[in-house]
Amino acid sequence: IMGPPPTLDVDFSFAKWAKHARYADAVGLEPDKKHYYWQSGVPKTERLSDKNTWTFVSRDLPGFSDPEPTFFGFLPPKQNGIQCRFGERGVTAATHYDGGRNMIAMITGAKRYILSPPNACPKLGIVTSGKHPAYRHSLLNFGHISLLESGSQDEMDMPSAEREWLEIAKEALTIDTVLKAGEVLYVPSHWFHYITSLQKSSQCNTRSGQEALGTKHWGGIRDVKECIGD
Repeated sequence: IMGPPPTLDVDFSFAKWAKHARYADAVGLEPDKKHYYWQSGVPKTERLSDKNTWTFVSRDLPGFSDPEPTFFGFLPPKQNGIQCRFGERGVTAATHYDGGRNMIAMITGAKRYILSPPNACPKLGIVTSGKHPAYRHSLLNFGHISLLESGSQDEMDMPSAEREWLEIAKEALTIDTVLKAGEVLYVPSHWFHYITSLQKSSQCNTRSGQEALGTKHWGGIRDVKECIGD
């Protein structure tokens, strides 16, 4: 439950990844099988260069790459580039938070997002050690919450530490949505998000600036800093 994250870098080309993603869609890849994820993007400096030199990512997402403020890019000087992530069915990103205000555009496919506010941090099992590879992430498998009180063998085999944390986590405030092609999701600064790709998918996001104040009801950076001991 609190060991190293089960990830490994590989040298897949996009074509090789896409072939496996189509296979995962076709067979409904089992959770214990290897799943693959591909990532690309552009640096923050590209938006400042001549538009004739922009890569297709910047050209196709002008609201993300425009050097002037847009609905999607609030504070261009603080923009950290554009990150594009390609997932296959079943690929999951552990619950984590980002400091920047995050706009996420779904290009193809669909992903499920489960979000929790900053003041839910103490209930999410967030790794607080800055030296840990999963720092500011949770290593809890929230899919196991459904096993609690199920009486199943999986529940009986569950480590006591995992059970204790899941009993806490199940009380955390959450909201979930399925983000589909053509839709954009705004994730405010320091909001936690748990992501599952529901099929072969592509998604690009950009972050620009940080919301420092938070809100009375949901909390903000102060709650997260208190939670992780920063």
